[in-house]
Amino acid sequence: MTNNFHHRIYKALAASVIVMAAIIIAWNSAAYAQSRGGSIIRDTEIENIINEWSAPILKASGVGSNGVNVVLVQNNALNAFVAGGANIFLYTGLIQRTDSPEELLGVFAHELGHITGGHLIAGRAALERASYESILGTIIGVGAAILTGNGNAAAAGSAIGSSSGTNSFLSHSRVQESSADQAALSFFDKAGLNPHGLGSFLEKLESEELLPASQQSEYVRTHPLTANRIDALKRRSGQSPHANSAAPAEWSAQHARMKAKLVGFINPGRVQWDYDANDTAVPARYAHAIAAYRQNRESDAMCYIDGLIAQEPNNPYFHELRGQMLVDFGRIDAALPSYKRAIEIMPQAPLIRIALAHALIEAKSNKTANLNAAIKHLDRAIQKERRSSRAYRLLATAHGRLGREDVAKLYLAEEAVLTRRYGYARQQAVLAKNTLPKTSKEYLRANDILAYLETIPQQAILESAKRR
Repeated sequence: MTNNFHHRIYKALAASVIVMAAIIIAWNSAAYAQSRGGSIIRDTEIENIINEWSAPILKASGVGSNGVNVVLVQNNALNAFVAGGANIFLYTGLIQRTDSPEELLGVFAHELGHITGGHLIAGRAALERASYESILGTIIGVGAAILTGNGNAAAAGSAIGSSSGTNSFLSHSRVQESSADQAALSFFDKAGLNPHGLGSFLEKLESEELLPASQQSEYVRTHPLTANRIDALKRRSGQSPHANSAAPAEWSAQHARMKAKLVGFINPGRVQWDYDANDTAVPARYAHAIAAYRQNRESDAMCYIDGLIAQEPNNPYFHELRGQMLVDFGRIDAALPSYKRAIEIMPQAPLIRIALAHALIEAKSNKTANLNAAIKHLDRAIQKERRSSRAYRLLATAHGRLGREDVAKLYLAEEAVLTRRYGYARQQAVLAKNTLPKTSKEYLRANDILAYLETIPQQAILESAKRR
């Protein structure tokens, strides 16, 4: 999981070029920048769990298993929304409020109903080529905080995020809410799953309907909630042929681990109250391992994670966490075997490859070999993680340290496009194009970037200069 409280500075020297960047260390392997307004979490385990649960729902909707991206936002608020295309943003505060997998899946299915209903089609094109961080920053106004780690900007972003303008941007009409509810219930019926979770979750929020808007959760403010709506959901859920069906047993275990992981990373001080120190169940030990790591108790953290690995030696997420711990404890070379083992167990895990590449770039041993290995992992990772600005920054760093400054500039341009710094992207793409071999794939990519930038309105380019 991406560690939201640590920042690392990378410097790549290549002839006359210095590539300097603030890289945000991820919990599970990607960017995670804390701010009051919210920040993106990339976590392979949690994303895989939600993807597994939602697969039958996506199939039933006709969207398909790869048609929607689930994006986690570290924020204690209770919220979820769709933005930048088929991207469902789920707040950790919402996940923590769910008592079962069915409740979380119910919220997912409802947001999917908004996608299939075309409720957010207007204005989405401008964000479809942006990184998830940039999408979130645009919506809640914390773009500057995400890109710079500036606490004042984060505070300002938080204020913008609660503004009526943002709520208006994310808000749905009651007709759209009803439509998304009905779509969600139909997805459950077609998937052969019990649909009670959505109604159960919304029932928890029913009392907020009578509160002033300023005291309601963000989800209720942007998703109108009424007693009639909840009654309709409960009535139709009760009529489902699958009303008495149980979710797969392993889902509950996964849900418990997911919540334990979130508590450990986000509220490590709370772990001792939520999980008894004598509890030998995996979720409790997982939470204590992460809390010890977050509190810099190295001996305790390593003891916990080694015990978990001994119990589940083929769990890639435990090996990944061990690697992350060792990196943040300053033992980068020692972390490499743990990351490599995680990749051996789960080769199709681009976020873990990015974390491994990060460690390889910073390792003290075998500099040239490790840099080349990092590039191979990153090239493979971006095939699935094309929105990862961090991956492109790391590619720029690795190529820069190997003396390939023209290629480094290309990847800086790629990163700048994702973070919507269009003027800087054009500058780097032009510099790369001027020195890259004209027959190379990198030269063609520089041309592609420049062609894309020609489609961006001049006003957007001028505004992007402020985000540099």
